[in-house]
Amino acid sequence: MAKVCWPYFDPEYENLSVRINPPRVSVDNTSCSDCTLIKVDSVNKPGILLEVVQILSDLDFIITKAYVSSDGGWFMDVFHVTDQQGKKITDGKTIDYIERVLGPKGHTTDGMKDCPGKRVGVHSFGNHTAIELIGRDRPGLLSEISAVLANLHFNVTVAEVWTHNRRIACVLYVNDNTTSGSVNDPNRLSIMEEQLKHIMRGCEDDDNVARTSFSMGFTHIDRRLHQMLLADRDYEGGGVTTEVDYPPSFKPKITVERCEEKGYSVVTVRCKDRAKLMFDIVCTLTDMQYVVFHANISSNGPYASQEYFIRHMDGCTLDTEGEKERVVKCLEAAIHRRVSEGLSLELCAKDRVGLLSEVTRILRENGLSVRRAGVSTVGEKAVNVFYVRDAYGNPVDAKTIEALRKEIGQTMMLNVKKDPSSMKAREAETSGWAKTSFFFGNLLEKFLA
Repeated sequence: MAKVCWPYFDPEYENLSVRINPPRVSVDNTSCSDCTLIKVDSVNKPGILLEVVQILSDLDFIITKAYVSSDGGWFMDVFHVTDQQGKKITDGKTIDYIERVLGPKGHTTDGMKDCPGKRVGVHSFGNHTAIELIGRDRPGLLSEISAVLANLHFNVTVAEVWTHNRRIACVLYVNDNTTSGSVNDPNRLSIMEEQLKHIMRGCEDDDNVARTSFSMGFTHIDRRLHQMLLADRDYEGGGVTTEVDYPPSFKPKITVERCEEKGYSVVTVRCKDRAKLMFDIVCTLTDMQYVVFHANISSNGPYASQEYFIRHMDGCTLDTEGEKERVVKCLEAAIHRRVSEGLSLELCAKDRVGLLSEVTRILRENGLSVRRAGVSTVGEKAVNVFYVRDAYGNPVDAKTIEALRKEIGQTMMLNVKKDPSSMKAREAETSGWAKTSFFFGNLLEKFLA
């Protein structure tokens, strides 16, 4: 992956600018009848748009419209947002948090630790060791990974798994089962690394097929997964047809044109709308070393239209067809990585070592392939979400679901949901076997009730 760097900014000068012109944040619930307006005015700095969008996305807000302008030394944004139920943001603690973390005293990494009622990224967790894995995907791979960690007495507190174009990227946060702290023993880390590398390689002899790394620090999981897959060039696909043939409604229409008058390249994205779409696009443009100067975001029913006026960080526009084609492919990949058609399984149980290994083993034994997964720990409760298909990439049949209910439902809470965007999913929900909530919070509330 190309190293992301920015033109030099003197830290003392930047701090002085912030003190003289502190950021102004307002949360407006009166101007619009159906959404909350969040306005941010600040001194411009590299990466500020991604910081703001990342915070809003981590709060699970739906961005229905946005207007961005950061030409020159000032950054001005207006975001139209709702919660996941399409309602305004009215909770006082959440509003206070937004004003604090985006305001004069806000810092992305510090402010996230105290978000009320939320587990933002990985910042609500204490001592841990971060494990990053990337390699060729195959059925049962996640089960094998979690089994290794369980056998070595490591507890998975947070994990996120994405698959795309037959590649898999994982970020897992583990701690020592005995100390509940990070793993500091170099011998244990060496054993873990060797076993994980062996599993990730599979039958391949080439060490470049898979990579494993460790970290003791914090990272934003979603952004890191994008960076890992971008560096792995998953957007090229290696000439292999992807496992899922996306329907026309999922296929983005992306164009790159030149704005001669202002000297920008204009990237236009039209695709099916979904949560965190703006974050995925802004994250990818930023990590490809492009700077967004203006943007116009809107949603029309189930579809989104997003327009970005960009230049490369060196001030150049996208002049060659090769550059334009690469941007289009990378944005398509970024959008598809989070698309999850088909079935989602939501599980909640008391956290323990080996829980993830047990669940993924059951999924594997029932012939299910995990396309995307999220693992979160809230107190003593573990909340897991798995997006699955059968081993051939087809939708899961009802008999398999019933078998899972009988096997898993004895020891943990299981909810099943089909993708509501498809007609088949709506029919399944009306038949009574797929009525669930997607969000961690609602699932946890049911479990704790």
